[in-house]
Amino acid sequence: MTPEDPQALGGPAVPAERFRKPWVRNLLWTAGTVLVLYAMVAADVVLRAREAYREGEKYMRWHEHPDQKESELRKEFERGKSALDRKLAAGKIPKERYDRELEILKFDLDRRREESAVKYAYVWYQTAYELFSPPESRWVKLSRAKAPAAKEKWKEELRSQNIRFEDYMLE
Repeated sequence: MTPEDPQALGGPAVPAERFRKPWVRNLLWTAGTVLVLYAMVAADVVLRAREAYREGEKYMRWHEHPDQKESELRKEFERGKSALDRKLAAGKIPKERYDRELEILKFDLDRRREESAVKYAYVWYQTAYELFSPPESRWVKLSRAKAPAAKEKWKEELRSQNIRFEDYMLE
């Protein structure tokens, strides 16, 4: 070994000139870009799974506490109505359109009151573990664990309303 040898000086085993070649630089940039892209996609999927899980939790909470469901739906209706009131007062919409959109808000409120909260809880849990895995994140695992109980509660609700169903209909 000569003193100019990088290994003799404790330096890298590969000469630095190798990294100056254009094809090597392009390969490294491409590999780095692919890794960053993969990390971004994985983070996005995990965040979507978390959001789906949280929606499932919200609907399960609404199933267990119908008063919270009513309160949140009423607040949402009031926000929409106040936005319409502001538009009407500012002259941005005519009275006929205001009446029509207010009727739509009331219809949506009534429809959402009647919907099964536990059904939506199950669907959101199912969405988390079917659409947002892999990776097998914490949210996917929690959703997969809670979905069967939500499905059973949904079945109980359907039976109590004398609605006939088969298991395949709930998938």
